[in-house]
Amino acid sequence: MKREKFMMREEKGVRYFFFPHLEETGLIIHGITTRHQGVSQPPYDSLNLAFHTGDDPEAVRQNRKLVSQAFGFDLADLVSCQQVHGTEVLKIDARYKGCGALEYGNSIADTDGLILVEPGIPIMMCYADCVPVFILDPKNKAVCLCHAGWKGSVNGIVVKGIETMKQKVNTNPEDCLVGIGPSIGPCCYEVDKNVIDPLSKNFPNWARFVKHRKQDRWMLDLWELNRWQLLQVGVKDKNIVISGMCTSCWQELFFSHRASGGRTGRIAAVCMLK
Repeated sequence: MKREKFMMREEKGVRYFFFPHLEETGLIIHGITTRHQGVSQPPYDSLNLAFHTGDDPEAVRQNRKLVSQAFGFDLADLVSCQQVHGTEVLKIDARYKGCGALEYGNSIADTDGLILVEPGIPIMMCYADCVPVFILDPKNKAVCLCHAGWKGSVNGIVVKGIETMKQKVNTNPEDCLVGIGPSIGPCCYEVDKNVIDPLSKNFPNWARFVKHRKQDRWMLDLWELNRWQLLQVGVKDKNIVISGMCTSCWQELFFSHRASGGRTGRIAAVCMLK
């Protein structure tokens, strides 16, 4: 399991992380933002990119403008979702440009995965402990971006992403390159039976993804849970890179829903085919 090859750069005043093994294909522009260099006030300070948090919508729009300038796309073209911790994955095209760019109400409803096959369509998903997962098919020039919280992870959002890519663009999982971004890590993600019960129901080998802490408390490894599922559907281990950065441990860089008590901003994963 890889926990390296994850780097940070700064463009036009915005710092973000990226996966070199994805960038080196020359096919995509992508990155994962930090919480810094935006305009939002506490507790959303300062580069909050989600409208549904309670932050001033105008501040979110300004933050998204900063990010669009850093990544080199037109904010009016941005596509985002109303993420619901589900497993719905949607292949989009140019008709979706602008959905959710400037307000939450017109974003794509009830969707936690987006697939791109056309260049020039920027997509964004927002996170504060859940797992950002990039799945790139360099052979067919397609990419899927997933939002994998515990519910999405337990219910196989990454598997759904691969299956949808196979159906829509004839993806062979062996060709795919995967980047698993910062999220709450196994060091900090304590869960109870509300999580363990569905986990154990869906995965007979569930014990490999947890460490028993005390009585009815376990520490869950969302990175390994998603990595293992990707391996089962044919993605090669050598093609999976895990950032290894815990959003709860690294609160100076990222927003953490768990560590903040629930009132905080959201970082974003951004992606666009060239």
